[in-house]
Amino acid sequence: MNKQGLVEAVHAELGGTKAAAEKVVDMIIDSIVSTLKKGGEVSIAGLGIFSVKPRAARTARNPKTGEAVHVPATKVPKFRAAKALKDAVK
Repeated sequence: MNKQGLVEAVHAELGGTKAAAEKVVDMIIDSIVSTLKKGGEVSIAGLGIFSVKPRAARTARNPKTGEAVHVPATKVPKFRAAKALKDAVK
């Protein structure tokens, strides 16, 4: 399922227009992204927890030349699935 599939599912459940359903999906995604940008955490019961994890600076190797390359520190998004989601997928 992609974003359009989510929009159609919201539209089927709530009715209204597809434009309104797309606004709802966009608002949810934007809220999650903005919270993660601030360094916060988003917990959705039954689904999981979205958070931000710092990744330390490191030295990597270019596989083609073997040259050492510095990779700067960064932040990456992380998702931990809830127990209910893990059990549902089994």
